[in-house]
Amino acid sequence: MISLKPDKGFLLVAEPSIIGDLSFNRSVVFLAEYNENGSVGFILNKPLPYTIRDFIPEINSTIPVYNGGPVEQDNLYFIHKIPELIPNSIEISNGIYWGGDFNEITSLLQENQVKESEIRFFLGYSGWSNQQLEQELEVNSWVVSSNNYKNRLLGETDANFWKEKMIEFGGDYLIWSNAPENPSYN
Repeated sequence: MISLKPDKGFLLVAEPSIIGDLSFNRSVVFLAEYNENGSVGFILNKPLPYTIRDFIPEINSTIPVYNGGPVEQDNLYFIHKIPELIPNSIEISNGIYWGGDFNEITSLLQENQVKESEIRFFLGYSGWSNQQLEQELEVNSWVVSSNNYKNRLLGETDANFWKEKMIEFGGDYLIWSNAPENPSYN
């Protein structure tokens, strides 16, 4: 498998060899920032058993919250594709934005003006210091993949996303698409 160079807006797909890592085993991470200082991303395929209402009770919404990664898991983050509704959003790439005015998003959610396919909430994020991600790429922990989904990424990814990427990669990866998450269950 030829891996691309990482960049903002790309996907990091965990290699099947990452076993036992509770955060990143079978993860697909969306890179929100990539530069000489390090990288930040959000795990797209690890929904938590919570909705946004569990964290902000005044919001009557059942939009799920995902595990974004092992860093700052006491903070809520979000990416979305509705910058025209959320001031101060920062474009990551391909029409996907990070953050913005949280009071505005709270109001929009209270008024049911945001669809689940337009936003994704995360507890925590995935972060790498300068050169840390490159070191993990050198030991084949990740496959870098372009985001061919563009801004549809938020509505088309779920807990099966890693399996779908294994099928897409084909070859030796195909066998992993149906393997149990814990090989000792086999």
